[in-house]
Amino acid sequence: MDELTSVFVQESRDQLAEMEAGLLRLEQAPEDQDNINAIFRAAHTIKGGSGVIECHFVEAFTHKVENVLDKLRNGELPVSSPLATLLLECCDHMGRLLDVLAEGREAPAGDLARQGDALQERLGSFIAAPGAQATGEEATILSTTPAPAPTPDPEDHLAVEGGGVVSTDAWHISVRFGPDVLRHGMDPLSLLHFLSSLGEILDLETLADALPPAAEMDPESCYLGFEIRFQSRASKAEIEHIFDFVRDECSLHILPPNSKLSDYLALLRELPEDKLRLGEILIRTGALTPAELEEGLRIQAQQQEQAAGNPEATSPPLGEILVAQQAVPPELVTAAVQRQGEIAQKKATEARLVRVQADKLDRLIDLVGEMVIAGASANLLAQRSGKTDLVEATSILSRLVEDIRDSALQLRMVQIGETFNRFHRVVRDVAKEMGKDIELVISGGETELDKSVVEKIGDPLMHLVRNALDHGIEAPEARIARGKPARGRVYLNAFHDSGSIVIEVKDDGNGLNKEKIRAKALEKGLIGPTQVLSDNEIVNLIFEAGFSTADKVTNLSGRGVGMDVVRKNIQGLRGMVEVVTQEGEGSTFSIRLPLTLAIIDGFLVGVGPAAYVIPLDTVLECMELPDCQTDRHYLNLRGEVLPYIRLRELFELGGDPPERENVVVVSFAGRKAGIVVDTLMGEFQTVIKPLGSLFRHLRGIGGSTILGSGDVALILDVQALVHHSARQEEQGQGAPEALRSVSSS
Repeated sequence: MDELTSVFVQESRDQLAEMEAGLLRLEQAPEDQDNINAIFRAAHTIKGGSGVIECHFVEAFTHKVENVLDKLRNGELPVSSPLATLLLECCDHMGRLLDVLAEGREAPAGDLARQGDALQERLGSFIAAPGAQATGEEATILSTTPAPAPTPDPEDHLAVEGGGVVSTDAWHISVRFGPDVLRHGMDPLSLLHFLSSLGEILDLETLADALPPAAEMDPESCYLGFEIRFQSRASKAEIEHIFDFVRDECSLHILPPNSKLSDYLALLRELPEDKLRLGEILIRTGALTPAELEEGLRIQAQQQEQAAGNPEATSPPLGEILVAQQAVPPELVTAAVQRQGEIAQKKATEARLVRVQADKLDRLIDLVGEMVIAGASANLLAQRSGKTDLVEATSILSRLVEDIRDSALQLRMVQIGETFNRFHRVVRDVAKEMGKDIELVISGGETELDKSVVEKIGDPLMHLVRNALDHGIEAPEARIARGKPARGRVYLNAFHDSGSIVIEVKDDGNGLNKEKIRAKALEKGLIGPTQVLSDNEIVNLIFEAGFSTADKVTNLSGRGVGMDVVRKNIQGLRGMVEVVTQEGEGSTFSIRLPLTLAIIDGFLVGVGPAAYVIPLDTVLECMELPDCQTDRHYLNLRGEVLPYIRLRELFELGGDPPERENVVVVSFAGRKAGIVVDTLMGEFQTVIKPLGSLFRHLRGIGGSTILGSGDVALILDVQALVHHSARQEEQGQGAPEALRSVSSS
């Protein structure tokens, strides 16, 4: 039971995510019936699953939600903003109920139970008086355009209802009575009278084509048939039930009206994703009756027997037989076969999926990391031994370890789109709260990165998005006054760049007011009155602790908490955040993160006795340092000024440099720099080991790793080194003093 509950909770959370996404689309496209059906199916699936595992509190609440959704999809409730808001709140509550179930508690209690009761009461008010919910200033109906009236068929009979003329949409019943009907005590006329009890016979044509010449007529035999146009809300099975007593003595075909056909197609799309046969699918939708299916199967079996003796003969599929028998329309059979294929394909895809707990993956990555270190050690020993066979064997082993490493890391890679999609709800709620019209535009959602990075980037993204909504996007009237469209836009984008992932949060709002930022920084004592700052340095003051330019405190911002946390959290992921802004046009916050936090390809270099690792994806090229480079901290790289730093000076290692020094040219966020080292030791698979808390403020070092020899090598933080070399070039300062001043800031 615990395993069933765990699977139910996980799958229900997936259904809730789909339901919430559908509800957010509901306001944008209130007439999208497929979307409404998808929302209903998600709630129905959760309710059904909760009944299976006997979780009655989830089942009872979801049943109330399902009732409202059922009225919504049947057109009995209009789509309105208050209804969408209520259903979104119900989604949140269902998620909290799943938390109760996952924690093993018997039922919700306290505030959670009271919240559930209040939501059920509000749901009940929509069911009881839907018209009342659609009035008032706040309950603006989103679907205000009336649906176009159906075009009358000239062949349809017209009936008058309430002074208006409406076209009928009738069943067509074709019945041919057998010759022995009268002998068995059945009266066709009585059956037609009984049929009238279910509806109205609009047209009846008597067919006498089977009548023999008068001299050959038998007064006890029946030779008549009827073509009937029948107006009724009864189901096909109910109509067929009228003819049950003569079913074996007549030929009966019941064709649905056009509206029924669309209903059948809608029901077919809503069927649970069980593995069903074609006949079962058609029966579940109500388009086919069991008697018709039985007759179709009988004909199919008969034709298969006839084809058994002839190897070239083939028996037609059941769908063709049912269409030939006029039991179902051909378009419905086509849709059912397509639905059957979709279900089979989805089941096959799900059968290939295996759910694995995250801690098991973490354990696997740790073991792979240890294997990488052990492989490097074996490779080093083989090189020292000088035995060709051993070197070749360890090189093959190293290649296999690298493949295993890549495959193991790929298991943890997830698309960031799921994280992005959560912000649709945030944007919708905040926009309504602040009276703004804001659209969220997402791109690059298929970009993949490590699961651990995705989990930790959610909070920084939330801060940036909420700041864009509050500070960035203006009120509609202010945007119109500036010549902008009333609807503001917030963009979320992700893409790969030089072995990193870049996530952009962009808005087309106010932009940052640099004068206001500078004035606030002076007020808080963050800068001096005579201090000269570049535009970029002024903008980056927003990341200082306690800094805020908001004129008043709101539910979203204004307390000076958030942007400093954003920078700290991103730096904790070995990333960086930059901002580009243009006043009156908008701002773009760019987050640059490593793809994984566990294992990387590195380039091993040496300075004196110490070894360092540079992330390989940041390395562009290596070159010899010219002899003329003595006091300067830049060189000419094919006509381009390349600032560089000496690791020996940077870390104050002491000792004399060798006669030949090497420059490793690295790039980060579009900036290049050189790192001067003594020796180049080649590529190296690196397992990143975090630094202890004692070294958490160390700049220029991003972690450590263990070499094959057992020695510890430090992993260089290329981001910090590139920024330092650029500042060193601008200021023309000495290396150790400049580094310490930058590191302490």
